[in-house]
Amino acid sequence: MDRLQAMEVFTRVVESNSFSKAAEVLDMPRGSVSNLVQALEQHVGVRLLNRTTRSVSVTEDGALYYERCLKILAEIADADTSLSNKRQNPTGTVRVDTSGTLAKALLLPALGEFYEQYPQIDVRLGLADRNIDLISDGVDCVIRMGMLEESSLVARRIGNSRIVTCASPAYLDQYGTPETLDDLHAHRAVNYVSSRTGRTFPFEYIVNGETVKVQMESTLAVNDGSTYISAGALGYGIIQPSRYMVADLIEQGALREILQGYEIPSTPLSILYPHRQNMSSRVRAFTDWVVSLAERNPDL
Repeated sequence: MDRLQAMEVFTRVVESNSFSKAAEVLDMPRGSVSNLVQALEQHVGVRLLNRTTRSVSVTEDGALYYERCLKILAEIADADTSLSNKRQNPTGTVRVDTSGTLAKALLLPALGEFYEQYPQIDVRLGLADRNIDLISDGVDCVIRMGMLEESSLVARRIGNSRIVTCASPAYLDQYGTPETLDDLHAHRAVNYVSSRTGRTFPFEYIVNGETVKVQMESTLAVNDGSTYISAGALGYGIIQPSRYMVADLIEQGALREILQGYEIPSTPLSILYPHRQNMSSRVRAFTDWVVSLAERNPDL
């Protein structure tokens, strides 16, 4: 038995409460995961996990052993990093969850730059854009827009996303260009519906220091960012997206900014990760790169 491998497998099973999920994250057969944990239990001489047909839970001894395993694995990772120059050349897989719109607009255009700097890191993008459990889903970090709910995760602010009101030239040619917020009541929008809450987001503006919310009429509402932007570019109504997501469309003339004299509240953009004493060098490299990427974007 490779004891270090068995420790890593054991910690993944504890974190995911599942042999199957641990096997998926580790890209191993489920049987191999189960056999390694059993061999580890035989080696230490105590039961580490309680198993039923439906669930897996850690025993009291297993919880203590889990904490020790985390420290041992972190120290070994640091030792490996200090040797062979891995701080400058981290390797391995980074699992990231975010929205498809954010990935398309911010991450994908610049990933080539990241791979030039870190050619041995494999980035796996999950585009669920939903509330997930980083531990049980085997995700290293998530990138989210908007105010964050209270959680045990560490949140690092990337930036504040500039929001714009815009519409296609075809829509504005047909219905006219609104000049004031009152004019919006004579127009229609493509409304955005939160996939998490089912709530339709109003347009927001700052007037005399107060946030004013304008609930727009619409004949089309969507819960996907890419579809939202495409619908606006196709002339189905006015939209209010993050500017970095539509900067290329504005430059190409597919969308036109309107109501530019009105200030709009910005939206925070954050990266979240589990609170662990030692973040791996590959995850740190990715999160630092995302922060630097946002710092260089004028719309963030």
